Amino acid sequence: MLQTDVLIIGAGAAGLMCAATAAARGRRVLVLDHANKAGKKILMSGGGRCNFTNLYCEPANFLSGNPHFCKSALARFTQWDFIGLVAKHGVPYHEKKLGQLFCDNKSSDILDLLLAECAEAGVEIRLNTAVQRIEKREGGFLLHSDLGEVACQSLVIATGGLSIPTLGATGFGYQVARQFGHELLPTRAGLVPFTITEPQLKALCTELSGTSVEDCRVSCNGQSFVENILFTHRGLSGPAILQISSYWQPGDTLHIDLLPHIDLPEWLASQQRERGNSELKTLLAELFTKKMAALLADSWFSNKPLKQYTPGELRTIAERLSDWQLVPAGTEGYRTAEVTLGGVNTDEVSSKTLESLKVPGLYFIGEVLDVTGHLGGFNFQWAWASGYAAAQYV
Repeated sequence: MLQTDVLIIGAGAAGLMCAATAAARGRRVLVLDHANKAGKKILMSGGGRCNFTNLYCEPANFLSGNPHFCKSALARFTQWDFIGLVAKHGVPYHEKKLGQLFCDNKSSDILDLLLAECAEAGVEIRLNTAVQRIEKREGGFLLHSDLGEVACQSLVIATGGLSIPTLGATGFGYQVARQFGHELLPTRAGLVPFTITEPQLKALCTELSGTSVEDCRVSCNGQSFVENILFTHRGLSGPAILQISSYWQPGDTLHIDLLPHIDLPEWLASQQRERGNSELKTLLAELFTKKMAALLADSWFSNKPLKQYTPGELRTIAERLSDWQLVPAGTEGYRTAEVTLGGVNTDEVSSKTLESLKVPGLYFIGEVLDVTGHLGGFNFQWAWASGYAAAQYV
């Protein structure tokens, strides 16, 4: 029978961070993962460049049933701490926008950094290894796995959520939480594109598939994000849409201001005075792509020279462009979701140690917990911070 001090299930961002940090404290650490490769989600993140943290990370960037839970871990391992680790390994990076930090080269630089830290500290990582059963024993746990029986003092669940099952995501961490009496808050896909089925709207999205509109304001349920939106053949995507999806519930109306940086009533009035013979689609083509301008002008506003619009019609145009209201049919679900909302109820976990308040020696870190970050490197920062915090106590 194998014996170790700390057994971590999950060789993703949180698990590897926890493993390297705990082993550096002198703990014997074994990491198990059923996948054939460590850090698969790291490798595909950020379009292959890994948006590994955000310069402006703070607790307000996270959703949770208990908004205070993330504060302790985030304060003890900050974005600056991870940036220091990146610098230590000589990984070149850049700020893309809004504080988002990406690798200059590729995501594997971040995975290699974590694996190097693990190797240096003496962490053992076993891939292609499933866990069939977990038993609580006096002074620890006994796991039945593809390696045979493994005994450990501390057990860390770092299995992630349900998003992107093609990368190996499963509900295993939630099963373990349930087994040991933990409440799970309802899970759903977050940071995910919307689908549209209403025929006219669907036709518009399909026609504009691949078209991006910069810096739109998308609002729902008291939350707003100003970022790009992207039309797809299924509906709507892009950073602003992914952000608001975490706050949207089925049946809710989205409010989209396509031109938040322009005073539209004033702009339209001045255009009518100065360029009254120009058609609406010609003027809109200065703000959108020609194709989008023509589609909006024809399908929303019956295109004609600007001088032919009444003040009331100009008001309607301004209102429609600054408050386009639509009800998505749904989301694309876990297949394309970047994160899973909900998870292990944080009221039953210590915010200081990440240890279960029900079962001594059992820890939950990363996405399996009911803590979900905004788009932009925040979920990785939660993985680093929660993994680091738990590693001080396992």
